[in-house]
Amino acid sequence: MFRFVMEVSRSMSRANAAHTATRVLSALPYFAELDPATLKTVAQAAIRRGYETGQVVFLEGEPCAGLYVVQDGWLKVVKLSPDGREQVLRIVSAGETFNEVGVFTTASNPATVVALEPSAVWIIQRKVMLQLLDQHPRMARRILQNLAEHVLYLVSLIEDLSLRTVEARLARHLLERASAGKLRRHRWATQAEMAARLGTVPDVINRALRGMVEEGFIEVERHQIRIVDRQGLKAKAMLDE
Repeated sequence: MFRFVMEVSRSMSRANAAHTATRVLSALPYFAELDPATLKTVAQAAIRRGYETGQVVFLEGEPCAGLYVVQDGWLKVVKLSPDGREQVLRIVSAGETFNEVGVFTTASNPATVVALEPSAVWIIQRKVMLQLLDQHPRMARRILQNLAEHVLYLVSLIEDLSLRTVEARLARHLLERASAGKLRRHRWATQAEMAARLGTVPDVINRALRGMVEEGFIEVERHQIRIVDRQGLKAKAMLDE
């Protein structure tokens, strides 16, 4: 059995915190197949943290606290240059996890994580996760699969940054996030954030968006981008049919 201290926010009782953690964890593929007693024990050991917009969750190079599970909000995983420029590696939201690499290696945190809006996360300590892997092989396989998918995503990111123009990267970004021809932007999804994700600067993103509007590929409203010509945008993104 695990024996760890649970830390909760002042606004939540220990019982309510454990109940909430159980609900959040049980919805994740990593923990869905754990027996109720083990899941309850893991939930009781979980630490809940809340972050305001722009607050740093952890910095690259800091010791790894554990696996992070997002309950609410949106956060970005970034690499920062010495002059402050950032490359967004990933955006995470409710129901997702991050910092697996820090948990399953002896290395420190490989990147910095920042809240894009008010967010709540649960931290499962590294020693808890390692014990779970030893005791639950099916869980270990799920985590390995997820890590492999992250590697494929990073390979795709490197391909984009190295081999595609900014216009092509932006077109692909819009296509991947569009639903039924429309892409609604969160208030935090500014041109600066988009530029950081696509490896460029806001002025370049602004020009690229204007160009796509002029070419008739998209229409831009206040918080929404509507794809008008999907095939044209696919050609711009250099995607195969």
